[in-house]
Amino acid sequence: MIRIAPESLGSARFLKEYGVKYAYLAGAMYKGIASKELVVALGKAGLLGYLGTGGMNRSEVEASIRYIQRELDRGQGYGLNLLCNLDRPELEEEVVDLCLKYGVRFVEAAAFIQLTPSVVRYRLHGIRRNDRGEVVVPNRVLAKVSRPEVARVFMEPAPAAIVDQLVAAGQLTPEEARLGRTVPVAHEICVEADSGGHTDQGVAYALMPAIFGLRDEVQGRFSYDKPILVGAAGGIGSPHAAAAAFAMGADFVLTGSINQCTVEAGTSDSAKDLLQGVGVNDTAYAPAGDMFELGAKVQVVKRGVFFPARANKLYELYQRHSSLDEIDRETRHQLESKYFQRSFEDVWQETRAYYMRSNPDRIADIDQNHRKKMLLVFRWYFVHSTRLAVQGIQEQRVNYQIQCGPAMGAFNLWVKGTDLESWRNRRVADIAQRLMHGAAEVLQTNLSGMVARSRADASRGVVQ
Repeated sequence: MIRIAPESLGSARFLKEYGVKYAYLAGAMYKGIASKELVVALGKAGLLGYLGTGGMNRSEVEASIRYIQRELDRGQGYGLNLLCNLDRPELEEEVVDLCLKYGVRFVEAAAFIQLTPSVVRYRLHGIRRNDRGEVVVPNRVLAKVSRPEVARVFMEPAPAAIVDQLVAAGQLTPEEARLGRTVPVAHEICVEADSGGHTDQGVAYALMPAIFGLRDEVQGRFSYDKPILVGAAGGIGSPHAAAAAFAMGADFVLTGSINQCTVEAGTSDSAKDLLQGVGVNDTAYAPAGDMFELGAKVQVVKRGVFFPARANKLYELYQRHSSLDEIDRETRHQLESKYFQRSFEDVWQETRAYYMRSNPDRIADIDQNHRKKMLLVFRWYFVHSTRLAVQGIQEQRVNYQIQCGPAMGAFNLWVKGTDLESWRNRRVADIAQRLMHGAAEVLQTNLSGMVARSRADASRGVVQ
């Protein structure tokens, strides 16, 4: 009888270097939906999760780190999300500053389309040789990628131009720069297939092999001392999905959508009630608020809300008009009364006040650019819709933006009729354990069946 234990799934090196029980991670969800409580619960269970720092200010992130370190007082693992922000790179730098200040060893780099100095600074800070002459890299970067060209950037050593810039600024030492040429920017690449939130709608069965091939090519070219590990994310909400990832050769899996429908998730009970009822076909694609003008997409819940339809309507209006004044009276009334529930002018004044606080140098340009003003008024709806869901404003439930993929529906089907059917019984560490045990059982059953059939064929003299 073939026995497969959940601890045997994935990479043994991953288990050792991440200090976890299973080859399983819980990914970050922005605005603290992947909360400090969620991260602590995983750490206490011998697992690792990433705090969702996107949309949190510096003081909130710092307070969360202190809370996590206070609760995980036995040195259990945890990580932080580092979200790409090309418009405001100082936000990336703030997170890196805090990571280095508090000795955060694990970072999930997400939404990057190009490498930035903040990632390189974090990765190479403190790199050194030990007494045995081995290169020690204290800071681990896990890069979430959905395109091979982005994966390549993280698999290769940091570009010399960025490293030299950091040395000149006194943010890296010459020795750190020299040793940095011997290691990849990220030793862990997480391949993100179609998922909740920002998505390129990638297909795991096509994307994973492409990244495996790229990994082998880069590894052969640079001959790293430790091979790059490749994990899987996107669509993992049931034991069968996790088993499929490991069967393809994933070194680890990373879950997302399913964790926001747990007790520890930092979103509202109202949002969790909606998520608990989601099926595999109850999500849709909508414009991404932070990359609205580029046409980037996020995957969100469509059941019980109007957000996807309304978000796509805003994008269509943005494509057709050059200013808010061009929008006809009837459409304007619809947007102000149903979408925004306030006037364009009120939205603009709130947005302008935000920029006066955060980026006053841009105000003069925005005031003179009618299309830019329209863009920012429309973007406000995306921030507002997320806030409504996180805070659980029931009277505006139809405007909730809840980023989620079909994995949530798969999970709900899997736990239907069990104690986990109600989200109030869903604990993030318990879900991890059940998912990994279930994946091991699926693989064991399937492999046992294949071995039995192979032996039966052999006994009958069937040519293999």
